[in-house]
Amino acid sequence: MIKRSGVDQGTSRMDLLLKSSVASLIVFGLLLFTRNAVSQQPVHIAESIKIGLLIPDTNSIAAVNGARLAIRSANRSGGFNVRQFELLVRPLSGPWGTGSKQAVSLIFDEKVWVLLGSHDGRNAHLVEQAATKARIVFMSAWAGDPTLSQAFVPWFFNSVPNDNKQATAITAGIFKGPSGQKTAVISDDGYDSGSSLKSFLATVSTAGRPAPLQLSWKECGEDPGIVADKLTGNGINTLVILCQPKTAVGIVSIISEKNLKIKIFGSLSLLNEDELSPMELRTFNEKLIVPSGAINSIKIKAFAAEYERAFGKEPGEVAAVAFDAMNILIEAIRKAGTSDRERIQDALKNIHYEGVTGTFGFDEKGNRNDRIGLVNVKDGLPSGTYN
Repeated sequence: MIKRSGVDQGTSRMDLLLKSSVASLIVFGLLLFTRNAVSQQPVHIAESIKIGLLIPDTNSIAAVNGARLAIRSANRSGGFNVRQFELLVRPLSGPWGTGSKQAVSLIFDEKVWVLLGSHDGRNAHLVEQAATKARIVFMSAWAGDPTLSQAFVPWFFNSVPNDNKQATAITAGIFKGPSGQKTAVISDDGYDSGSSLKSFLATVSTAGRPAPLQLSWKECGEDPGIVADKLTGNGINTLVILCQPKTAVGIVSIISEKNLKIKIFGSLSLLNEDELSPMELRTFNEKLIVPSGAINSIKIKAFAAEYERAFGKEPGEVAAVAFDAMNILIEAIRKAGTSDRERIQDALKNIHYEGVTGTFGFDEKGNRNDRIGLVNVKDGLPSGTYN
């Protein structure tokens, strides 16, 4: 047998060590590459549950704040199926028809699950048409126009008492006392004012009560003083205000200044904190009577405190209504357990919710169907009861 020299044996060992080291480096490199490749893979994050909110313009922040507060609370409690709720806000300012375009964009571009609207009746009709064609739930959280539900659109829901319900409550409040009430109603040329006036006049007629004296804000020269003179000149002791919020502030102020003994009723739309300052809203304190659901004093105090902590100011009716409406939509989505629009719709039909502005349920037309009474106003919100 031929023996290898020492040099040959040493070289062989060095070759083995070298080959082993190279192999180790290759394995290490493969592991390192694999690890980096895995770490660079996109992490899957569950898509958010998008809810669209339509508002009059970019200055209309009350509904946005109310809705955000509800979404924030829902996300803190886990969202839904590890998914967070997300609010997408679109203003409707611009040429006529913007409401429809913004609704379509939210539905088809953003893929929202439901729509919430805090705006007037005219825009509500446009959004309702878009929602009907897309077969998606639309909840109105401000417009009181009763014709919104008269088309029997199954996708429409209204979280505020409509004008008919508000008129019924006001009429009952006016005429529940002794006879001899002399009533006047003042309106302006706005769409919502006209809708409220039509409902009130029809309700008074159906109740068999004397027709009220009708005053036009425009015909009164847009002057609260002239309104006051007409009230006293006609012996009016009850006034129903169906005008813009700032108009109502002026009328209530002059009635107070002249110490006129007139009971003042008004629609919920007067309590719009986007249009009135806190001082203007306080003009209504204990002077204005409005329709409302049964107020839960504990819930409204908790809501007001949380709202002030979050946004540094007191909430008004727009924020409170949007807060309730958003909570109802979130609960319906959770009950439905899916993004299926018909299941969300069914969940809303059967929902029962006790909110800040009262108890909620919906009739077959999507109208809020809880008992509506009358309450006084305090610090911009319905408060207490009216006797």
